[in-house]
Amino acid sequence: MELALEILVGVVILVGLIGIVITVLPGSLLIGAAVLVWALYVQSTIGWWTFAVVAVVLTVGMIGSKVVMARHTQRAGTTNGSLIFAGLLGIVGFFVIPLVGLPIGFVLGLWLAEYYRLREPSAAWTSAKAGLAGTGWGLLAELAAGLIAGTIWLAAAIYT
Repeated sequence: MELALEILVGVVILVGLIGIVITVLPGSLLIGAAVLVWALYVQSTIGWWTFAVVAVVLTVGMIGSKVVMARHTQRAGTTNGSLIFAGLLGIVGFFVIPLVGLPIGFVLGLWLAEYYRLREPSAAWTSAKAGLAGTGWGLLAELAAGLIAGTIWLAAAIYT
């Protein structure tokens, strides 16, 4: 049973990593929950320490992602309202064009919001690109934390 559980936890961690990139699933939370289930099953000091370290790494990654994204986009002049509108249009796009509609809707929403704010297509595109770059750097920060957390769990699972 333990091997089956570890394989299942590994699959959920992989799905969590995909969720961080695609941003449809709460990736970091899935990873943390999977390691928590593993720690509850293992019931050892190593299991609980592994969960504690993974929880800290994932929390730092999620906070770092938001800080990196906010700093980068604010420095470029992209507003939070534009990012919120882009996120909402991305959600609509996800349902209109399954899977690929999310990024298409996000990019289109960000450009439209910046165009509405700036009233100049090229300036709107420059600001939207900066917003996309900030979002990308934030995503990479959270993905790095997820990969570190997955590696910590894997090392602990091999050790136990």
